[in-house]
Amino acid sequence: MDRDRLKHRSQQVSKGVERAPHRALLKAMGLTDDEISRPFVAIVNSWNEIVPGHVHLNKLAERVKVGVRRAGGMPFEFNTIAICDGIAMAHEGMRASLPSRDVIADSVELMVMAHRYDAVVAMASCDKIEPGMMMALARLNLPSVFINGGPMLMGERDGKRFAIGNVFEALGAYHKGQLTLEELCAIENVACPGPGSCAGLYTANTMAVLIEALGMSLPGSSTIPAVDVRRAYVAEKTGEVVMRALETDLKPSDIMTYEAFRNAIAVDAAIGGSTNAVLHLMAIAKELDLKLTLEDFDEISSRTPQLVELIPGGKYAMQDLDIAGGVPAIMKKLLDADLLDGSVVTITGKTLVENLREFVQPKNVGIIRPIENPVRPTGGIVILRGNLAPEGAVVKISGIKKLKHEGPARVFDCEEDAYIAVKQGDIKDGDTIVIRYEGPKGGPGMREMLSVTSAIVGRGMRESVALVTDGRFSGATRGLMVGHVSPEAFEGGPIAIVRDGDWIKVDAELKRLDVELDEDEIKKRLASWKRPAPKYKKGALARYAKYTSSASEGAVCR
Repeated sequence: MDRDRLKHRSQQVSKGVERAPHRALLKAMGLTDDEISRPFVAIVNSWNEIVPGHVHLNKLAERVKVGVRRAGGMPFEFNTIAICDGIAMAHEGMRASLPSRDVIADSVELMVMAHRYDAVVAMASCDKIEPGMMMALARLNLPSVFINGGPMLMGERDGKRFAIGNVFEALGAYHKGQLTLEELCAIENVACPGPGSCAGLYTANTMAVLIEALGMSLPGSSTIPAVDVRRAYVAEKTGEVVMRALETDLKPSDIMTYEAFRNAIAVDAAIGGSTNAVLHLMAIAKELDLKLTLEDFDEISSRTPQLVELIPGGKYAMQDLDIAGGVPAIMKKLLDADLLDGSVVTITGKTLVENLREFVQPKNVGIIRPIENPVRPTGGIVILRGNLAPEGAVVKISGIKKLKHEGPARVFDCEEDAYIAVKQGDIKDGDTIVIRYEGPKGGPGMREMLSVTSAIVGRGMRESVALVTDGRFSGATRGLMVGHVSPEAFEGGPIAIVRDGDWIKVDAELKRLDVELDEDEIKKRLASWKRPAPKYKKGALARYAKYTSSASEGAVCR
C-alpha cells in the first residue's frame, strides 16, 4: 500500500518537519509513528445514551476500526448529535428534529475538514441522522461508506407483535375507552424490546434501505437486525471496504449519480416507504448538484409496483424482510423487470448488476411479491397538486384502501390544538383536519404529526377522516394523511386562508388536492392575510426558519 499516495489529505497534519507540533499532539493520545504514517479514516458515530437506535453504536464502531486497521488505515472516531423522533414527538422538541439534519451535516463537514481525514465511515440509525450523514458525505466527496445500526426486533405479547407505532395508536384507543390503562402499559412494556431503529418501515429504516439502494452501504446490510451478530461482521467488512475505496479513489459522486437516485426512488416505491424519503433524497442530491424533483418521485412511483407490505402499511417487520433477502431481493426483482439502471457503480467497486449476480435468494420466503402479482401496481408515494398545493404535497398510500376523501375543513394553527380536538372527540366522520403553520419556516422545523394521526387511527377514524398539513408525518403514520403542502402557510400558501367549513377534496387517484373556492375568492383572502410573527427570535430554530427552503425542494438550509 502506497501510504503517501493514500494520505493525500492527512499528510497536511502528519508529514514533514513543519508538522512536528501536529505529530506531538497526536502522540499525546498514544499514537506511534507507524500509526501516524497510515491514512486517516474518520469513524463518524452518532452514539449516545438517549436514542435506542444509537445506544449500541459504540460497540459497533470498534468492529469498524478492526476492519480499517486490518486494511492498513488509522481510524479516529468522533461523534455528532442524534435526536430520537419518538422521544421528541408531540411537544416542542419535535421542532428540533429536521433542523438537526443540517447541523449534523455541518458538524461532520467541519470535523473532517479540520483534521484532514482521507476517508470516512458514517454510522447512524435514525430518522434525520442518516440523511444528515449522507449530506455530509456528498458535500465532502471523500471515499466514504455508510453503515446503519440495524432495525429493532418486534415486541411480542399474547401471540401479537408490537412496534412503537402500536403504542401511539394504543394511546388513541385508551382515550376512546377501548383500552384500559393496564392494557396500555402492557403494550408499552413490550413494544421496544432492545436497541435498533424502530422495527417497522418507518423513516429510519426507509432511509437505511435507500442508502443501500443508492450503493453507499454494503449489499444486504441495511436490514440486518441490531442484535444480530452479522451486523458485527458487516461492520468489520465496512472498515475494509472504505480502505479499498480510498485505494481506488471511489467517491460518493461516482456512486450517487442521478441514475442511482432514481433507483433508490424505485426501491422506495416498491417497499412503500416513508414520505420523509422525499425530503431526504432531495436534500442529499442537492449536495451533489443533482436536480431531483417531485416529478421524479411521481413518475417513478407511477410505474413501479409495490412488492411488499411492511409495517405500518402491512403486517411484516424489517426482520421479516431481512429473512426474505433484504434490499438485494427487492432490487433483483426490479432489475429483472427493467425498472432499475443496473450499470450504476456501488461502494463494492462493482456495478449493481454485478452485485446482484452474486445474490442468492433465500428459499421458501414469500413476503416479497412477484412483479406480475404485486401488492398494488404503483408505488406507495403519490405527489398531489391543486389549488391548495400549487407546488405539491405528498401522501403515502401504502396500506390504505380509501384513496379519495372530501369533506369540511376543521382548521388548526398548530399540532397541539388538533390533537386535543381528536382526543376529546370533537372531530367527526367526514371531516378534513387542516394543520398549518407547521412547515419548515412556520413551525419552524416541520414537525411530524404522529400523535394526531395515531389518535385518529386509535379512535377508529382511519378511513373516515383525512388530514392535510404543511408539516410532516412519521413513517409510522397510517391513513389518508397529506403532508408537505407547498407553499406552506407561513409563506402565504393557499393553506393559510382555509377556513372552517371550506370543502376540501383529496384524490390520490387523480393526484389532486383542492379547496372548493374560486380563484377570485382565494386571491381576496390572500390579499388580507398577514404573516404571523416568527415563533423564535434567536438560536438554531430562528436561523433554520430564516434560511430553509420549501418542503418541495427538500427543506434544506440555503
